[in-house]
Amino acid sequence: DRYGLQIFSIQTGSGGAFDPDSEVRKKWLEEFADQARLAKILGCDCIGTWPGGGLRGQSFDQAIEHLIESFRSVGDIAESLDLIAAFEIEPPFVFNTEEHLKRILEGVNHPHFKTIYDPSHFDLMNGSKGKPHEMLQRVGVENIGYVHFTDTDGTLRDGETSKHLPCGDGHIDVEASLKTLAMGGFNGWIMMDEWQVPDPYEACRKGYGCIKDFLAD
Repeated sequence: DRYGLQIFSIQTGSGGAFDPDSEVRKKWLEEFADQARLAKILGCDCIGTWPGGGLRGQSFDQAIEHLIESFRSVGDIAESLDLIAAFEIEPPFVFNTEEHLKRILEGVNHPHFKTIYDPSHFDLMNGSKGKPHEMLQRVGVENIGYVHFTDTDGTLRDGETSKHLPCGDGHIDVEASLKTLAMGGFNGWIMMDEWQVPDPYEACRKGYGCIKDFLAD
């Protein structure tokens, strides 16, 4: 309050959303509903969720269908609280390709359920060409809940998830990403995502500078 800042989103895990046990999935939804109510109390506009974890004895198709079923309920919960729920998939996850992302979005098909645009992950899913905006165009800006703004060099950090870098230190066409978002009518939140970046404060400064320069043009 002192600085006029708003908590725009909280992060939640959704490994339980595709558990083979229906009771586990039911419990996960109850926990998510509690977290969503907390997000609303905190003044958030969004709530993020990450479906990490293994298959636990089920087939991939069974897992993604369980996830879609749970995420439909997530959309309903978000709508009841006037929130946007958004999910993100990453290279270490079971769900880690453009086809997976589209299948989830199309299966859920809910106005209050979207995905997160993280250029580092989209770049890897697009072949590490430095053009994550190409995948963004295919997914559709209308399906973006909010943005994790970062640069990348198209590799993994220490064999884990996509390498996040300060704006200008990687290989992506940052302006093309911002232009694609703007032309698609995006007017949501852009968060500086400096996951595992050695100097996150400097990275945030550079990221803010990139956006400020884009808006000035």
